[in-house]
Amino acid sequence: MKEVRRLACRILLHAGLAGTLLPLAGPALSRPTSTEELRGAEIRVVRSSGPIRVDGDLSDAGWAGAARVETFYEVNPGDNVPPKVRTVALLAYDERYLYVAFECDDPDPRRIRAPYTDRDELRGDTDYAGVILDTVFDGRTAVELLANPRGIQFDAVTNDGEEDVAPDFFWDSAGRVTETGWTLEIRVPFTTLRYKRADPQTWGILLYRNWPREYRYQMFSARLPRGRNCFVCSENVLSGLSGLPPGGHLVAAPYVSAAQEAVPRDPPGTGLVTRPIDPEAGLDVKWTPNAVTAVDATFNPDFSQIESDVAQIGVNERFALFYPEKRPFFLEGVDLLTSTPIQAVYTRTITSPRWGLRGTGKLDSTAWTLLVADDRGGGSVVIPGPTGSDLAEQDFRSFVAVGRARHDIGRSFASLLFTDREVRGGGYNRVLGPDFQWRPSEADTVTGQLLFSRSVTPDRPDLAAEWDGRTLSGHAARIWWSHSTERVDWFAVYKDFDDDFRADVGFVPQVGFREGYLEGGYTWRPTGFFRRVRLFLESELQVDRDGADTIYRQVQVGVGADGRANSFYRIELETEAVRTGESLLPRKTVSLSYQVVPSSVFGQTSLEASWGQEIDYAGERNGHGGGLALTSVVRPTDHLALEALGELQWLDVPREEGGPEERLFTAFVARLKATYTFSARSFLRVIGQYVGARYDPTLYPDPASVPSREGSFSASALLAYKLNWQSVVYVGYGDARTLDETGGLPPQNRQLFVKVSYAFQK
Repeated sequence: MKEVRRLACRILLHAGLAGTLLPLAGPALSRPTSTEELRGAEIRVVRSSGPIRVDGDLSDAGWAGAARVETFYEVNPGDNVPPKVRTVALLAYDERYLYVAFECDDPDPRRIRAPYTDRDELRGDTDYAGVILDTVFDGRTAVELLANPRGIQFDAVTNDGEEDVAPDFFWDSAGRVTETGWTLEIRVPFTTLRYKRADPQTWGILLYRNWPREYRYQMFSARLPRGRNCFVCSENVLSGLSGLPPGGHLVAAPYVSAAQEAVPRDPPGTGLVTRPIDPEAGLDVKWTPNAVTAVDATFNPDFSQIESDVAQIGVNERFALFYPEKRPFFLEGVDLLTSTPIQAVYTRTITSPRWGLRGTGKLDSTAWTLLVADDRGGGSVVIPGPTGSDLAEQDFRSFVAVGRARHDIGRSFASLLFTDREVRGGGYNRVLGPDFQWRPSEADTVTGQLLFSRSVTPDRPDLAAEWDGRTLSGHAARIWWSHSTERVDWFAVYKDFDDDFRADVGFVPQVGFREGYLEGGYTWRPTGFFRRVRLFLESELQVDRDGADTIYRQVQVGVGADGRANSFYRIELETEAVRTGESLLPRKTVSLSYQVVPSSVFGQTSLEASWGQEIDYAGERNGHGGGLALTSVVRPTDHLALEALGELQWLDVPREEGGPEERLFTAFVARLKATYTFSARSFLRVIGQYVGARYDPTLYPDPASVPSREGSFSASALLAYKLNWQSVVYVGYGDARTLDETGGLPPQNRQLFVKVSYAFQK
């Protein structure tokens, strides 16, 4: 196509400097390497010789004769070198469980970092260890089961390095600090895992220890060569498993809850009125008919215990902001739905489900997942455009279906995705298309996706101008090629989104453009204060569908480095041109990032700052401004964690062209989360958050539509006790307030709730 060729030429000319890095990469493709050649040494597990009690004590008779792994490799900051500390892992199994144990020596056990936290809250600046299991032995997807010296659990699914911490599994762990370090025991029911129907079994496994001191030392049981484009593929081979149960696990977790809510009286400003107690009940069911298939169902789900979103500043933004999914039901198999080049699936668009049903499984080399739900509505729908997006209220019920099948071909795959939202009362959005990933070598990965959509919009012009029953059809395409070696890396992307493409079950805030992007980097690994330094250059060009008008143009150069005290430094110089109305306005900024972990008390602290020439998108003019963001974690004791976040943005613009600049707005976010963890099973969490902004309405095109200030405050408290991740008791309180014209914060909503859930297993 002529427009595509023209765009490609403009990108290459615009990114001439970036092109100077590409010859350093050497040949584009090297010899393809099979999955078998990439794997590490074999570990042969044996049946336990006696009972094993999970209490952190490794003297049980069942550990006698267990498989013993003493060879570990430091992969960070060292390059597969012998570790500075000794780690030994033990493995055994019986007819119901897989057992894994660790002996983690430490030259100074007083420096072990083992705070009490909630599940999945283990950070890289704390000590932990665990196992990564590839039970289908495809070298691509694995389950991570990690725990710290307190037995606090972290579980996740990794899809070749893309880690999803949302899924939770049933397993047991216990740790113990000793005079020479610490020990850990893990017991994993085979009913928790999914594996092929075979006897004996062969799995992939990685044993892992995290040891943060002056640097973050990461140690694995297999070598992880730098520059390799896969993670799980480097796994050890786990053999010796035989006579495992075929599957057939059922978990039913009914819940009951009661909430009392207070809402504003009528007329406004006269306080709150308390509504009657609202009792609710629901059920979550998980059935694994065999070891590779799972069926999940939820009826009238309740998400009242979910932690509130971390606020983001939305002032002077062109496109909708993204918030991550946190609701448990939507997180099973989510890696199969969301690990695509185009985010056509964003389950937060299913705002208030009455019920949901999901199946996931694998048949030979084909993995599949299907999700259907009845959505009550509420929330917002993103209305995309070339230079900005709008939000429309989703004031209707709908039926949602999402599915994907992925067929693995060696280390590559091809797949097919579909989504469908059928609006009650008329209207639909349907999306269908293939995607693929091709790995011709250890260093190269090519990934692409092509989607087609057809929509009939709801007949609700009162909610959005395009919702008048019109028909929309369009396509979206994205392809990228990444190349990574120990020193040189580069990345190239091309996108093509039609004006009428819509993905109402996804997060696609921009359509009607073509884009090319190039990035190149060169890495040094010194041995002094800094252990890794990367110089990089980026270039991007985005044009409209005809290729006539530039929407966005960017060149950025920077350097990033990892240093002592688990620190990270990054400096960026960026020049851009952004389409604003009929004008293409320049933007030139300098950005700094700094992250450090000073000690076990003062945990991860990060600072981000930017300043330079900015753009007022509402006024279509240039100004100067910047931003600051600070986050910090403080642990006064092993039980108490304080997490603070502060963010500030400002912009100054001239009242008249050529005149002095005045403050257009100042926007800020302040958030404090305090968590006291009594034990591995119970915690108290309190969150306070304020979001505000001050404006000068006289500097806006329509002063009457802009307030001089706005703000909101929210507070919540949650007391939780957990037998496991589904057998829980929650007691919670929430309070929401909005800034009024007098500067006060009158209450807008209060809620007190109790929720009890218990998991029955068979």
